[in-house]
Amino acid sequence: MNINEIIEQMTLEEKIQLCSGRDFWHTESLEQYDLPAIMMSDGPHGLRKQEDAADHLGVNKSIEATCFPSAAGLACSFDRELIGLVGETLGDECQAEGVAILLGPGANIKRSPLCGRNFEYFSEDPYLTGELAGAYINGVQSKNIGTSLKHFAVNNQEYERLVSSSEIDERTLREVYLTGFEMAVKNAKPWTVMCSYNRINGIYASEHKRLLGDVLKEEWQFEGAVISDWGAVSDRVKGLLAGMDLEMPGCQGLNDEVIREAVSSGVLPMKALDDSVKRILTMIRSFKNGKYEVTYDREEHHAVAIEIAKRSLVLLKNESVLPLKKDTDDLLIVGGFAEKPRYQGGGSSHVNAYKVTDFITAANEYAAITYAKGFPEDSDEWLENEAREAIEEAKTSGTVVVFAGLPELFESEGYDRTHMALPDCQNRLINELCQVNERVIIILQNGSPVEMPWVNDVEAILECYLGGEGVAEGVWQVLFGDYNPSGKLAESFPLKLSDTPAYLNYGGYRQKTYYNEGIYVGYRYYDSRDLDVLFPFGHGLSYTTFEHDNLDISQRTFNDTDTVMVSIDILNTGQCTGREIVQLYVRDKTNQVQRPLKELKGFESVLLEPGETKKISFALDKRSFAYYETTIEDWYVPSGIYEVMVGSSSRDIRDCIEVKVLSTTELPWVIDQDTKLGLLLEHSKTRQYCIEHIMPEFEAFTKALAGSLSDNLANALLNARTIRSLRSFSGISNARISKMVADLNGLLVS
Repeated sequence: MNINEIIEQMTLEEKIQLCSGRDFWHTESLEQYDLPAIMMSDGPHGLRKQEDAADHLGVNKSIEATCFPSAAGLACSFDRELIGLVGETLGDECQAEGVAILLGPGANIKRSPLCGRNFEYFSEDPYLTGELAGAYINGVQSKNIGTSLKHFAVNNQEYERLVSSSEIDERTLREVYLTGFEMAVKNAKPWTVMCSYNRINGIYASEHKRLLGDVLKEEWQFEGAVISDWGAVSDRVKGLLAGMDLEMPGCQGLNDEVIREAVSSGVLPMKALDDSVKRILTMIRSFKNGKYEVTYDREEHHAVAIEIAKRSLVLLKNESVLPLKKDTDDLLIVGGFAEKPRYQGGGSSHVNAYKVTDFITAANEYAAITYAKGFPEDSDEWLENEAREAIEEAKTSGTVVVFAGLPELFESEGYDRTHMALPDCQNRLINELCQVNERVIIILQNGSPVEMPWVNDVEAILECYLGGEGVAEGVWQVLFGDYNPSGKLAESFPLKLSDTPAYLNYGGYRQKTYYNEGIYVGYRYYDSRDLDVLFPFGHGLSYTTFEHDNLDISQRTFNDTDTVMVSIDILNTGQCTGREIVQLYVRDKTNQVQRPLKELKGFESVLLEPGETKKISFALDKRSFAYYETTIEDWYVPSGIYEVMVGSSSRDIRDCIEVKVLSTTELPWVIDQDTKLGLLLEHSKTRQYCIEHIMPEFEAFTKALAGSLSDNLANALLNARTIRSLRSFSGISNARISKMVADLNGLLVS
């Protein structure tokens, strides 16, 4: 029986029952139609299938599973293939455990470093987010396990997340906060999309018809099911009308009566209910038909976790102290995180990791070490005895490796940070260690950027983010040169919190948060303002060096409907094998609309032996040059000059090419009496009419300006005049002004 036939046979009660979960993690079963209940489970960086009573917040124990780096770390690989491997590995574990839908990935933008859940999100950049989210989805779903792309949409803070309204303009919404979702939906086709808790411009995401129905399902052609975040439903009937199909968790039957009454009264058409039922049935049948028996080796998956971890590490600074020499006997390890690594975030994504090696144990493979705790891993308490012990040991040690970071209580799902500082006890001890030892290396474990008041005093900084269960082995492989670090930052590290673009607006007031910074998020803001940062977007060091050469493009002049190819040669000019992450940015030089200084539109991770050269290619299409034009409700490319830039980070551009793009779309323009002369003179269709029929009427005004002002100021004042100014300065009648307006509008459509 096909799904349409099943729906025809279903009773109203069966349809209603199917639209909410049976319990915390399962859908309702329809055994009479041979459709079982299917299970969902938290991700995204590991399977969190709970053994006993469900709680969603991670209090109750979950099964052992492989814990990979969280999205903040994964994104630093800039590697679609690697993240696809994460997805495939998670897919195998889901199949083995009978989990049908893995709740992830998170595609929300890192608007501010303060968001408590930033560790679950990929980047501040929408293009990078979309590409990596798509790779993750493709990996998981290649194993016939569904994903739930979340949290749709504009969910960028934990503060008041259940009720806060994200107040945002359409262009910012499209360019920054929806693009990642759009790319993942179109390119990877997730089985489900999870709507967020918050409101968008006053309307809850779970009942936002324009976002769920018009944009997601109609415009993007999303065919999967929309499920609610757990407890995100406000008005169930409005949700169904908007396209929110499945309420999770189960509502204990309380919304069933609401739906029943809405159908009986005609408020909820049967077709709307049937549409949701069809999408839910499709999801259930997809898992049922694709379920297969699989076993996996936990040790093999742990080895994958180590590989992923080391590929995600970012070497932020290195004053020639790294790599360390093996078999050194004067290595001091400091910090409570060395004993108890912070390898994952808190909240619903918390995984019961299969195997976690601490940094001290992992170090013993490489060198004889001394350990001094120095400071705790779980608080901001100054431990006088432990700190003094670390300082004394540092005085006679050759190298000091400090494992610092943010305790879990500083950042987690459910609340936001209030500052970007590490615990005072850590900053204080690092400063004192630098005073007694010149070779201090910092290993950071944190879910999002931190301030580094000691950045100029330490010799090296390795950013781990929350690196998963294999982070300890991965870190020591990098520190001792068994692996050349290749990660690059997927977000900017500002110098201080007050530098961040959302600083004055983040968090909101009276259940509203205003996105007044608009499209200027992350490096788009810092680079456009030429603002100093601690470490820029795309930054990451290597033990080798790379040369970028022979930048070329298939066409220098082309239409916006064309796809052009950009190529560049990458040469490893150093002494060891290394991986370069090549980044392509586009700059709009037409000056027709306000845009960031540059925007990421391509990236590739390339592995090179010493002396080896590889040619890297990028495809650029209309969206690579477009911005969202609200007057046409579509993407638009102004005609003019653009700069294609290729580099090693957003602030390390190695080469660039100027191209000319010709728009095939003409923006609608209606001229009225308030239209400025400058605009009429700029437009090809109205320029001559303006010169012949309007400018002569301003002759007296023009002569007066020329006699007393500079040419630049005179021209500026003249161009700012409107057509109606002819009444005041030339005595032109209203009838004649109306005739001019009509003539000009006629020229636009000719």
